[in-house]
Amino acid sequence: MKRDGHIHTPYCPHGTSDSFKEYIEKAIAHNFTHITFTEHAPLPSSFVDPTPEQDSGMNPEFLMPYFEDLQSLQKEYAQDIRIGIGLEIDYIQGFEQETRQFLDTFGHFLDDSILSVHFLQWQNTFECIDFSPENFITFSKKVGSIKQVYDLYYDTVLQSIKADLGQYKPKRIGHPSLIHKFQLAHMVKIDDSIRIREVLDLMKEEGYELDLNSAGLSKTYCQEPYPPFYFIDYSKSIGLPIVFGSDAHSVTDLHQHYQVIYPK
Repeated sequence: MKRDGHIHTPYCPHGTSDSFKEYIEKAIAHNFTHITFTEHAPLPSSFVDPTPEQDSGMNPEFLMPYFEDLQSLQKEYAQDIRIGIGLEIDYIQGFEQETRQFLDTFGHFLDDSILSVHFLQWQNTFECIDFSPENFITFSKKVGSIKQVYDLYYDTVLQSIKADLGQYKPKRIGHPSLIHKFQLAHMVKIDDSIRIREVLDLMKEEGYELDLNSAGLSKTYCQEPYPPFYFIDYSKSIGLPIVFGSDAHSVTDLHQHYQVIYPK
């Protein structure tokens, strides 16, 4: 089985207009047997998106058309490739109940999904920690240090794993070292190996899958997958289920670095 389990779509407000069929045809051409589209789910209605364009999640009005488009494509390509209908759900501290209500309402449409942390709470505000290096560094000064932001991130990921989000809670944890995205911009060397191992161990203990996300290799200030290569090997050693994800927001990025992650 050759699988890419983390793919965005034309419904992504901060992505591209590349069509579903372009993604699907490329996946077939590269001999993938399984793909899952995991668009950013609409954010909780009472949550204020801190990004400048407030474009982190899908417009709620597009949710049913998204499902309907994919249901149609599943049938059209049934003989060629297995297409999963999924979402990337944000875990946002303090919004667990709204997130659970969303999943209780729409979870039955999902074949597969991802739970990710993009927003960190500090005092009474939230920051999107993967938006820009400038925002990340400014936020770290508010929190106190780069290391404190790293710890806040891993604490939040651990909370996401433990959170009760109901029967449709995603079973895969997205890019669990996303906090490394700007590591070459802030230039502070943080040894977070104990924290990453803590997250991976809890994922294994609680029965989750790892989103082995190759997108970090394309990020100017990251230059490694999420999680780093050493922890891919560690995940295998503890028997943590791994699902490759290119986190593509364009057809060009689909399956990016697959051959690096899985060399022949």
